[in-house]
Amino acid sequence: MLQQLTINNFAIVSHTDVELKSGMTTITGETGAGKSIAIDALGLCLGDRADASAVRPGAKKSDISARFGLTKNAAVHEWLEQHDLDADDNECIIRRVISAEGRSRSYINGQPVPLQQLKQLAPMLVSIHGQHAHQTLLKSDQQRLLLDRFAGHHSKLDTVAASYQLWKKLGKQIHTLQESQLQRESRRQLLQYQVDELDQFALEEGEYEQIEQDHKRLFNGQSLLDGANNAAHLLSEDEQVNACQLVRQVLNQVIELSETDQKLAPVVSLLNDAQIQLEEASHELNAYSESIELDPSQLQQLDERLSAALQLARKHQVNPNHLPQQHKELVEELAELTGADDQLEALQQEQQIAWQEYCDESDVLHQLRLTAAAQLSEQVTLAIRELNMPKGLFSVECVSLKNDKAAVHGRDEIQFLVSTNPGQQPQPLSKVASGGELSRISLALQVLTSNQQATPTLIFDEVDVGISGQTAAIVGKLLRKLGEECQVMCVTHLPQVAACGHQQLNVAKFSDDEMTDTNIHWLADDQRINELARMLGGDTITEHTRANAQELLLTA
Repeated sequence: MLQQLTINNFAIVSHTDVELKSGMTTITGETGAGKSIAIDALGLCLGDRADASAVRPGAKKSDISARFGLTKNAAVHEWLEQHDLDADDNECIIRRVISAEGRSRSYINGQPVPLQQLKQLAPMLVSIHGQHAHQTLLKSDQQRLLLDRFAGHHSKLDTVAASYQLWKKLGKQIHTLQESQLQRESRRQLLQYQVDELDQFALEEGEYEQIEQDHKRLFNGQSLLDGANNAAHLLSEDEQVNACQLVRQVLNQVIELSETDQKLAPVVSLLNDAQIQLEEASHELNAYSESIELDPSQLQQLDERLSAALQLARKHQVNPNHLPQQHKELVEELAELTGADDQLEALQQEQQIAWQEYCDESDVLHQLRLTAAAQLSEQVTLAIRELNMPKGLFSVECVSLKNDKAAVHGRDEIQFLVSTNPGQQPQPLSKVASGGELSRISLALQVLTSNQQATPTLIFDEVDVGISGQTAAIVGKLLRKLGEECQVMCVTHLPQVAACGHQQLNVAKFSDDEMTDTNIHWLADDQRINELARMLGGDTITEHTRANAQELLLTA
């Protein structure tokens, strides 16, 4: 429940700090005093849209904080734990700061949080019913939400929504595949031609580099043969002079010199090695020359394969040595496109299954709604008859729509009907109910549906507009009864409702020539009598109005 609300520099409030209580609290005050200002501030604290106008004139910022007790509120505990915002002392403190420039910051248990997180948490703590709630009651979506809230079948709604979203997702995937089917077939034919061509050429990984090397060797075969023979001739085969003969001569001369000076021994060793290396080189050159085959037909084959590879590479706009990788990628893409038709058929089957699951879940939801509609019709009828509509008849019509009307919340169309006179067939609210009647029906629905939700704090902001007298007293009793089960705060201008509160807050406005301020404070018993007397008789309070006020309190 809401335990404390602290407001600093909000609108016409400079500072107020209110400790709140359980049960039903009524909030009253003179017209224009700002009775709804605490609720507006709380709404802002819980994530309502903020701008610079929220800041009190002359102040740098508006600072609003709300402290909630979390006893028996496991859902909030779980949410806080999931977001690493653990509650100390079984409490949750929410704070919102709005600067004079319109910027805002949000905090949960002292930690800065995005505004979106604040909006997620708020409905678990407080449910606010505004003074214009009866106007939204005319909308079919709101009527469906109220029925579902009364029924409390949230898990079934989630199941229906999940099956609907799966069906829609599969439908989008099918639509995408069908739209691209012609383009996909054209692409598949091109890929098939390209893959067949590359299959026929069958270039292996690394083969192009080998072809280049073999082609270069065969193309220059005669030059290689002539060069190798000439090198071998210079090394060892020239009868007049060759490299091996010259090295032997030098070696013999250095051997003779080393006999005189041993320092030349390393030179002898080097020359010996050089002689051996030259002889081996000569042998390798001769062997290489013998291995060279001048094969024009093989050269022609290599030339043709090299030209074909270059032509394919230009066609696919890749380097020739990348053709094998290109071939692999095209094969994979072709397989993917070839399987697209199979995928389309599989998706269509999945969608049929998903649709049947959605229909089954929607049918179950429809039956749940029918049961809840009958119960809500009976209870609202009883409630509005107590609210000075003695002949009133309220009914909830729940019609299952055709298949093409599927929606995330099921296939039902919900409509609230009312009859205010005997013999009159129930008709839609917008066609029958007057403003006062609509207000009473709305209040009955809010009380009945609020009783079904887990939110520990319910706030009603002048929802009793349009009613008075005996009806107002009954409204007060309804709200007081609700306040025995959860925390109820009610802004009201009716003394009959105000008297039903377990306690009462008063909002007073003070003005001078320079500034206006609003204050919120608790009323003691004598003060409550004076305030109720003012609400009954206006500015002039008499013993008669005080007596009436005291009687209202005693009756409540």
